[in-house]
Amino acid sequence: MGYFSNSVNIFLAVFAALFPIVNPLGGAPIFLNFVRGCSAPTRELLARSVAVYGFLMLLGSLIIGAQVLLFFGITLPVLRVAGGVVVTSVGWNLLHQGDEPAKRADGTPLDDAHAKDQAFYPLTLPLTVGPGSIATTIALAASHRSTFETDLAMSVSSLIGAVAGLIGVALTVYFAFREAPTIERVLGKNGTNVLVRLFAFILFAIGVQIIWLGARDLLGDIPRR
Repeated sequence: MGYFSNSVNIFLAVFAALFPIVNPLGGAPIFLNFVRGCSAPTRELLARSVAVYGFLMLLGSLIIGAQVLLFFGITLPVLRVAGGVVVTSVGWNLLHQGDEPAKRADGTPLDDAHAKDQAFYPLTLPLTVGPGSIATTIALAASHRSTFETDLAMSVSSLIGAVAGLIGVALTVYFAFREAPTIERVLGKNGTNVLVRLFAFILFAIGVQIIWLGARDLLGDIPRR
């Protein structure tokens, strides 16, 4: 019973920590703005692809993220600063994007022929699963490292709970993105534009906060005289 309770607690901790950062409901209008020129089957395929890619990225961050950082000599504060710059840039671009459908970097509208090439970047990284959620996942794994090293049964139950939490986040991404047109119909065009701008600003603010958290940790490591 203790192992089951541990799995439930880890599930709740992972889901509660990642859901506000991934923010599927806020990302749905932004996702729709990118794929507005695509057919309904393509949009559903992209929603599923983004959910799968996002889950795999978070799972990789959970299992080997800390080890990869240590191998390359990258610390979590540096990851936060670099990731915050990326998130801030995306939010800034979305804030200044026109009302027309999203376009690719070369100016060609995003349609069925090109949409699949965008499933991973930028629709998954950094719009859905960005550096903030990756850093959070790595931090959650690092916080339970001592348990993994001392109690095998408890570590297995923790891993099950963590993976279940990641699956929960991925499912909310899939359903929110799949139903993005419905959300738009409910809100209307003006309401959707307002929501896109609102969450673009929130995304920009999240990026600034990630930068600040990383910079604060880096400044805290500077020896004081």
